[in-house]
Amino acid sequence: MLPVLGVDADDTLWENEERFHEVEQRFRDLMTPWADSETADAALLATERANIARHGYGIKGFVLSMVLTAVEISDAAIDARSLAGIVGWGHEMLAHPIELLDGVPEALDALGSTHRLLLITKGDLGDQLGKVRRSGLADRFWRVEVVPEKDPQTYRDVLDRHGVDPAEFTMVGNSVKSDVLPVLAIGGWAIHVPHTTTWVFEEPDPDELAGVEFPIVDRLGDVPGLLAG
Repeated sequence: MLPVLGVDADDTLWENEERFHEVEQRFRDLMTPWADSETADAALLATERANIARHGYGIKGFVLSMVLTAVEISDAAIDARSLAGIVGWGHEMLAHPIELLDGVPEALDALGSTHRLLLITKGDLGDQLGKVRRSGLADRFWRVEVVPEKDPQTYRDVLDRHGVDPAEFTMVGNSVKSDVLPVLAIGGWAIHVPHTTTWVFEEPDPDELAGVEFPIVDRLGDVPGLLAG
């Protein structure tokens, strides 16, 4: 049987973070009567941090955080139409066309000839599965796993479920915090494919990077050659 290669989804296969940045700018503009951009950003970040534990990652939690932050910043002065507008931004994000990153289909075809591809993505189950379906990439994956968090135990559970030895598993993704460090921690291998933007919650602790080495490539299309080498 072919070895298993884990692949991340958001900002590894398709554009994701850019959509959030666009809506965050709308939120800053909406908050202008009550707060400057830095204050609005800090308040939204604090609300998101508190809500992730309750609602997980994804667009729905992001929208809820914006609504709660808007009410707090405005001291409940914000009108219902504006709050409905925030919800509408979320609907736009959920319906936004999938924008594949450069060379992704070709890279997956090459990788799929030498590995069983296991998509591992975190976030809202329905949203993530919907993106996989709309991406046109679903048939390239051996299995798809949507998880609430990407930590060492989650990876252990996923690999155990599919009978994969961590020592024979490699993960590919754009997040050092979610796709690299947890896999290395359980004895696996990981390849970092940086994206142009990184969500603040995906920035790794510098102390965790001390003495840790892993390959870094410019794009997913570089991974087949790296693995072959």
